[in-house]
This record gives sequence, C-alpha cells and structure tokens, in this order.
Amino acid sequence: MTVYDSALTMEETTLRDAMSRFATGVSVVTVGGEHTHGMTANAFTCVSLDPPLVLCCVARKATMHAAIEGARRFAVSVMGGDQERTARYFADKRRPRGRAQFDVVDWQPGPHTGAPLLSGALAWLECEVAQWHEGGDHTIFLGRVLGCRRGPDSPALLFYGSDFHQIR
Repeated sequence: MTVYDSALTMEETTLRDAMSRFATGVSVVTVGGEHTHGMTANAFTCVSLDPPLVLCCVARKATMHAAIEGARRFAVSVMGGDQERTARYFADKRRPRGRAQFDVVDWQPGPHTGAPLLSGALAWLECEVAQWHEGGDHTIFLGRVLGCRRGPDSPALLFYGSDFHQIR
C-alpha cells in the first residue's frame, strides 16, 4: 500500500493547493489605536494553556504586519458560521484603511488592547506580543493572552477547499 496515489512534486502542485485540503477556522485579527487595522486570518491557533499563548502568522508585506509591530498588541475575533461576509470584507484589500474600515461592522474596543472586537463572533481574545519569529515570507507572532471571552454556541465558519463553509 502506498501513501500517495501519485508522487506529485512542487512543480505539479503548489503548497497553497495542498493546504487547501486542510480545514481551518476563520478569525479576524485586529489592532487598535494609531495602528488600527483588521485582517482575516486562518493561520491562528492556540499554542499553550499555561501560560496562555496563541499565535498568528502574518505576511511581512501585509499592512497588519506593521500594525502589530507598532502596537505590540492585537485581538482576535473567531468568526461564526453567519459571518462569511465579514470574513470576506476583512480579506478584501480594497476596503478603507485605518479606523474607517470598521465603520461598516458592529464592534467594541477590547478592554485590554483597545483593538476592535467584532460583534457576533464565537470567541474573542486579546493579546500582547510575547515573541515573534521569522517564518519564510511571514512572521509568526506569539501572543500572550491578556483576556478572552466565549460567545454564543452557534455554527463555526471554516475555510476549506479555498472556500468558506459552516459546521456545527
């Protein structure tokens, strides 16, 4: 029995294509203050419960990269199944910049970071940058969780096969 039906190489497929087969949750990472910005991210995960640490990976060329570097704090809103429109909005590079990008969504400032926490999310986390590491064309930001809150029990928004899906 072979592991592969065929031995594909990087020339025949791309890492993006291969990773599209890995279902991930969808979040919106935000920064407040003078660096206010939001970005849809699926490269987000819990690293440790004790101490409470999470990570998010951000392309070094992304506006969010400079925002996190400048603020040294960020928040994460875990998207619910009915928030596909919000996730698509924060993934769209044509949206307004700065605080104006939040004019079309309901949010409140996080008590620990001032970063926008998006209404209707399944959970919210506020973090301060504990460490960062180079990871190819991205930076891996390790965040110490300052506070978190769980939202309603409702379906989650997933990203799989280069598209959004709901799961309960």
